[in-house]
Amino acid sequence: MSVPIYLDCNATTPIDPCVRDTLLHYLAEEYGNEGSRTHEYGSRAKQAVQKARDQVGAVVGAKRDEVLFTSGATESNNLAILGLAVEGKKKNLNHIITTTIEHKAVLEPLEQMEREGFEVTRVGVDSSGRVNPQEILSALRPETLLVSIMHANNETGILQPILEIADELRNHHAFFHCDAAQGFGKELKEISNPRIDLLSISGHKIFAPKGIGALIARRRGFKKVPLTPLTFGGGQERGLRPGTLPVPLIAALGQAAEVASTTHEERRKRCKHIRKSALKAFARLEPKLTGDQRYALPHVINLSFHDIDSEALIVSLKDLIAISNGSACTSTSYTPSHVLLAMGMSEDEANACIRISWCHMTEEVDWNAIAERIKQLL
Repeated sequence: MSVPIYLDCNATTPIDPCVRDTLLHYLAEEYGNEGSRTHEYGSRAKQAVQKARDQVGAVVGAKRDEVLFTSGATESNNLAILGLAVEGKKKNLNHIITTTIEHKAVLEPLEQMEREGFEVTRVGVDSSGRVNPQEILSALRPETLLVSIMHANNETGILQPILEIADELRNHHAFFHCDAAQGFGKELKEISNPRIDLLSISGHKIFAPKGIGALIARRRGFKKVPLTPLTFGGGQERGLRPGTLPVPLIAALGQAAEVASTTHEERRKRCKHIRKSALKAFARLEPKLTGDQRYALPHVINLSFHDIDSEALIVSLKDLIAISNGSACTSTSYTPSHVLLAMGMSEDEANACIRISWCHMTEEVDWNAIAERIKQLL
């Protein structure tokens, strides 16, 4: 029985072979506790963690002491948002700006901030899938504490105007947080902007294991971002994320970050080739592409075919390819995508959309066979 080709890399990526080797090395051989300061095992573990901080930080021009390891972007988002609550209350900065297309790992912490008395402005998008930087600027107030905008949308693959927003914030005190889970190590320029104070990343989106990520908290001059921990019980990660550090996972993330940076152009070229082949095969079916494709990541296509229901389409193709119709984190929900509805789609239009996402490791795909299967449903 043939195995379908995996085309759901926005949900999670395969582990790069050299990253797997690093992981196994620190699981089986260099298994010391980074906090053990009395012997060589602990010393080597600490060296591995510090090297990983350098590797992750180098991707976006951050310093070693600005990299905090977490379990992934969801935890990083929570720490970046909820961790500013004390500062906001202390300084009467009770306003936050975000967009209507953020991941639930941003939207739900913001709902908690509202329960604590903060006001949240959610800026909409149009059919392009992008927020207008001028609307962010218009929403700014003297009491704005935080602006949280994702780098690239996980469902549509559409990049947000991060550089333009950073420029609009240059003279404002608000902290700028960016959920960069989908773009870290893939689109380098935007998230290297030093005006981005807080940057969330997830290892399993860049060919590292699940269960590891980071929050990059850049200093402004000599001032740290005034975060308050959400959990307690140790002094690890500058007291912001206590607990024994998972050295194998951290070393693997560091390795993945370094390889992503050094092979960026090669990977991008491969992804563009796959995209071109897919769109060429689908052209005769006249698909409707979601969002402004000028800003789409090269490894993602969100589209629909003449209102064929996405669930029916996925079932029809399941022996050929493994794809999705939305965020993996909300896959238990059968309600239409909040992202697609925010872009102005009807529920029927949203329910027709599928997401196909690949990577440089994806094997050759017979897109013509897939197009022929879809044609039978039209």
